Amino acid sequence: MTETTTKHRAGFVNIVGNPNVGKSTLSNRLVGEKLSIITSKAQTTRHRIMGIVNGDDYQIVFSDTPGVLKPKFKLQESMLDFSTGALVDADVLLYVTDVVESPTKNQDFLDRVTREKIPVLLVINKIDLLKGNDDLLAVIDRWKQLLPQAEVFPISALHGFNVSSIMQRIVQLLPVSPPYFGKDALTDRNSRFFVTEIIREKILLTYDKEVPYATQVIVEKFDETDTAIHIMAVIYVERDSQKGIIIGRQGIKLKHVGIDARKDIEKFFEKRVYLELYVKVERDWRNQENKLRQFGYID
Repeated sequence: MTETTTKHRAGFVNIVGNPNVGKSTLSNRLVGEKLSIITSKAQTTRHRIMGIVNGDDYQIVFSDTPGVLKPKFKLQESMLDFSTGALVDADVLLYVTDVVESPTKNQDFLDRVTREKIPVLLVINKIDLLKGNDDLLAVIDRWKQLLPQAEVFPISALHGFNVSSIMQRIVQLLPVSPPYFGKDALTDRNSRFFVTEIIREKILLTYDKEVPYATQVIVEKFDETDTAIHIMAVIYVERDSQKGIIIGRQGIKLKHVGIDARKDIEKFFEKRVYLELYVKVERDWRNQENKLRQFGYID
């Protein structure tokens, strides 16, 4: 092992917690790029998404995970597997909560976190919603009783407050190791994955109730040149009625999704994009193991 390697630190930092506490907002802040989609709706994140941060003498591999929930579909069982698996292979664990959620929500998962031997950083998000310092101290005290081994970091991921302190502490905690990925790597995901996530984000923002949760996006064509990308993607739903809602009267809703998605895809790839969207019915896909495997939720 060379002297340079012994000074280099690298490790896996996994971000876990309940839905809607701001895990994806924090992940994007830490990575410096929007890799995880963000909406105000629960269960926005379905996959475990890696974001890689490189410094001269360190590499941090962040994993944003789905919010912990009680599964109602096989899809949600896979999402929970991503979250629980993040407890097993981390060098540092970020447990994210906020100032409004009940500390005892999903107690079983919290109990597993308390038994972890690796460093746990308890991130209390959305402190900008509190009225004063006394309220913050009360929240911190309540959580310290539940996770006494954790280091506490009050933050506002939305406004970037105190996020740099988390980064500094993570680098200190990383084990000495050569990098796991190339030093120019940003993520382990391919281009098609980010296209599907951008389209799915627009679906979550455009439609209400159960419809966006019953959708899955698959990119069937991704032809890239030096100046442009031609993309054809299919939005799968579970019922004919959902297909009608996604398309909308005279196709207006689907057109709206396509326009918004194309703008973000162009910004992400910094190229002109031609986007075609189609809608197909795949009945009860959230409970079909073969479909979940095809869509990348099961290995």
